[in-house]
Amino acid sequence: MSTPTPTPSLPSSPAPRYRRVLLKLSGEAFGPPGGFGLDPAEINQIADEIALAHASGSQIAVVVGGGNIIRGAHLAQAGGIPQATADHMGMLGTVINALALKERLTTIGLDTRVQSAVEIRAVAETFIRGRAIRHMEKRRIVILAAGTGNPFFTTDTCAALRATELECQVLLKATKVDGVYTADPKKDPKATRLERLSFAQAIAQNLKVMDTAAFALCQENNIPILVFDYKVKGNIARAVRGEALGTLVHA
Repeated sequence: MSTPTPTPSLPSSPAPRYRRVLLKLSGEAFGPPGGFGLDPAEINQIADEIALAHASGSQIAVVVGGGNIIRGAHLAQAGGIPQATADHMGMLGTVINALALKERLTTIGLDTRVQSAVEIRAVAETFIRGRAIRHMEKRRIVILAAGTGNPFFTTDTCAALRATELECQVLLKATKVDGVYTADPKKDPKATRLERLSFAQAIAQNLKVMDTAAFALCQENNIPILVFDYKVKGNIARAVRGEALGTLVHA
């Protein structure tokens, strides 16, 4: 993957509403639309948007998925590989994405650390809560890889867990749609976007935005989840500033 030319320093943006945030990016955000692998253009866009958010002064931790590399659950369903092993393979996929994002962020001048829930010292620090918090206090971006380090848990659940551990004020769920709808907007022309939604409603309606364990963990710890479209330029920064966008899932 070629190294793009560094971008100039970003000016400070309006003050953030949230002092510390957890940004959840799916693996598909790193790959070509509808495909697998890494797409430099997609990675560059994500990094540039994170840089805009970082300029507001908010402390940022990022949890990355690995579905563009390998989907452990799908591999296990195909047979031949136990799900525990397939899930660990998926965790290694998230490390690949984390390293790619880290290199782009470093290239554009942002001090960044990768921490992995699975020990892989040659390329990443092992996740330690206190160290991650200290990095963020020093204005470093922390990218969290390898999920929880345990099979049978999704990276959404990892995002909720890390948001709780790192005392984040909001979990930013970055998607390619602009929020949660009453139905699939691609199939139902009457579908409307919900601006606010309670955790109880999200769980009762079995919404697929995040898994139930993630919803429940955020509900228990009173961490709101903002579901928004990260593909719109400036939206990650707007989310950090607390501007009205997407769907807010709250207690």
